[in-house]
Amino acid sequence: MEFFSTAQQDRLYDEAREFAEERVSPAVRQRAGSPYFGEHEWRLCGELGLLGACVPPQYGGRGHDALTVARIVEGFSRGCTDTGLVFSACAHLFACAMPIVEHADEQLKKRVVPRMASGEWVGANAITEADAGSDVFALSCRAVRDGDRYVITGAKSYVTNGPVADCFLVYASTEPAHGYLGISAFVVERETPGLSCGAHFDKVGLTGAPVCEVRLEQAPVDARNRVGPEGSGAAIFRSSMDWERACLFAQYLGVMDRQLDAVIAFAKRRRQFGKALGRHQAVAHRAADMKLRLDAGRLLLHRACWMKTQGLECTLEISLAKLAISEAAVTSGIDAIQIFGGEGIKSETGVATALRDAIPGTVFSGTSEIQRDLIARGLGL
Repeated sequence: MEFFSTAQQDRLYDEAREFAEERVSPAVRQRAGSPYFGEHEWRLCGELGLLGACVPPQYGGRGHDALTVARIVEGFSRGCTDTGLVFSACAHLFACAMPIVEHADEQLKKRVVPRMASGEWVGANAITEADAGSDVFALSCRAVRDGDRYVITGAKSYVTNGPVADCFLVYASTEPAHGYLGISAFVVERETPGLSCGAHFDKVGLTGAPVCEVRLEQAPVDARNRVGPEGSGAAIFRSSMDWERACLFAQYLGVMDRQLDAVIAFAKRRRQFGKALGRHQAVAHRAADMKLRLDAGRLLLHRACWMKTQGLECTLEISLAKLAISEAAVTSGIDAIQIFGGEGIKSETGVATALRDAIPGTVFSGTSEIQRDLIARGLGL
């Protein structure tokens, strides 16, 4: 088994980091009047190839495998000062574009995916509902067949990219009596009659990622926009979660890497009680623990991505990586604030921002409790 990154993957990491540092982060700093990303920043993500990193070349993407994509995401996040933008790009790619690539018919893929990979379109995944969070398949949203179309009615909560999305991957029940085997997925374009988006949610973290409620009131959707056969929605969602839980969480590796560098520089520069802060054992041990969590999370993630690329069953390994990294990001965020002290709670230092951005990671893509359930199941319990 070999899941360390290759020289080519490391080169792509460096290119993504430098691109983010030199072009994307300056655009973020110039953002005015909006709490989330603008068209220019999104197009830069498309220019880099991030928005189609694992999309096959025939649909406008780069065709990279999961481990390569994880390295690109980590590098981009290492250099990008807006983790919310990274999250939006990953949600677009893993939870919207890739399900269409892997499950839609050729006509739908050719019409939709190249626009997503280039950055012309913003994609959004719409599955979560007010009463269907962790119980993700308890959907009340209905799609009723009416000749050569479906009529969809329901409300979706926490739709990342919803306020600016051009297309939505909507999950709805087509056969309620069949439970999760009666769920289907549809590409619904923004101009569809009956589709409306609520106001952008204020959030504790990832503020650069726009999130809102989406409502569908008797929204007509062409049957050709169904992704996969009727009743395949649960399988489609699970495959998208494999991509998201593996590759998306590489963004937190980038954040933790940048955070650790900042902590080390500060601990060397700052003096307390006659010596550098880093010479105090309590501080040095916190930094050591941050390094331990970072490298352990990276190894777990690379193993999961390698197994996914090999076509191996890796639900357990993906859950281990997601759980370890999401919780490590929170703990390391707290450690960084403790080391920075009063400087750490100032907004301009960005230390507290990293902690706020880490908190949602233990909730989205399956809570820490759900990951522990999956791990226990993988252990035969």
